[in-house]
Amino acid sequence: MGKTGYFTHRDCWKHDMGPGHPECPARLDAIEDRLLVTGVGDALERAEVPLATLPQITRAHGVAHMEHLEELSQRLIEDAPAGGPDHAQIDPDTTLTRFTVLAARRAAGAAIAATDAVVSGEFENAFCAVRPPGHHACRDQAMGFCFFNNIAIAVRHATEHHGLERVAVVDFDVHHGNGTEDILSNDPRVLMVGFFQHPFYPFSGAEHPASNMLNLPVPAYTKGMDVREMIEACWMPRLEEFKPQMIFVSAGFDAHRDDELGQLRLNEHDFAWITSRVVDIARRHAGGRIVSMLEGGYNLDALARSVEAHLRVLADL
Repeated sequence: MGKTGYFTHRDCWKHDMGPGHPECPARLDAIEDRLLVTGVGDALERAEVPLATLPQITRAHGVAHMEHLEELSQRLIEDAPAGGPDHAQIDPDTTLTRFTVLAARRAAGAAIAATDAVVSGEFENAFCAVRPPGHHACRDQAMGFCFFNNIAIAVRHATEHHGLERVAVVDFDVHHGNGTEDILSNDPRVLMVGFFQHPFYPFSGAEHPASNMLNLPVPAYTKGMDVREMIEACWMPRLEEFKPQMIFVSAGFDAHRDDELGQLRLNEHDFAWITSRVVDIARRHAGGRIVSMLEGGYNLDALARSVEAHLRVLADL
C-alpha cells in the first residue's frame, strides 16, 4: 500500500499552559519516544509543516476570532520586556501564551499540508502529531485546550480548495467534538460521526444534532467492545452510504481506561480496531485517503501506546 506521512514541528512544543497542565509538551515527547523505541517511526515519511495562513484559517473561523487571538499574543510579546504577564486566560482550562498562536498556526498548517499531500497522492494517509488540539474550537470561540479547529480547517481546505464533494470526519475522543460540529453542521459535503462520554465536558452533542452529524454519546465506564458494537451498527452503514472521497480523523486517545481525564474504558487495541474500520471505508471509497489529527490523550504512556497502535494500522505494519 501507499506511504504514511508524519507531520509534526518543534513549534508545537513551545505552547505550554503551565506546570501540571495535562495538555503539555511532554505529550509529543512521549509519542516521539515510543515511535523511536518501537521502530514504527522508521516506517513513516516525515514531511514539512508550514504555518497556516489567514485565508486558510478563516475558512473555518471568523476573522474576528483570529484577530482577537493574534492581538492577545502580540500584547503578551510587547509587554514581556517590562515584566508583563506571561499568559492570558481564555477559560479556566485554556491559557494563551506568547507562543500559542504560533503553535496553533503550525498545527493547522500540518492539517493543510497533510491534506495536500494525501490528495495529491504523495501519501496514502497521514498523521499529524501536533498541539494544541482543535476539536473544541468553535467558529468564534477558543475553548477546551483548543484555539483553531485543525480538522475543520482541513475539511474546508479539501472541499473548497481541492473541490471534494463528500468528506467524512471521524471523531473518537472522551469529549464531544463540539467545535467541529459547530463549524461543519448542515454542510451537505460533510458527514461527521463520533462517540464521546456523556454527560461530560463540553456537555453537548446528545440533543438535536444536524442531519449530517451522527453522534454516539455513551455513559461513563463504557468498555471498548460496547463501543465497537455501536460503531459497527451505526457508523459503518452511514459511512458506506455516504461514500466519502476522503476521511479526516480527530484522534483523541483520552477514552483510554488509563486516562484520568475521563471515565471510558477503551484500550489501544480498541483504537487499532477503530482505525482499521476507518481504513476499510477509506480503501473502498476514497482511495485510502485519510488525514488523522491528534486530539486528546493525557496519560503519557497510554497516549504513546495508542498512537503507536493507530499508526501501525495506518502504515499497514
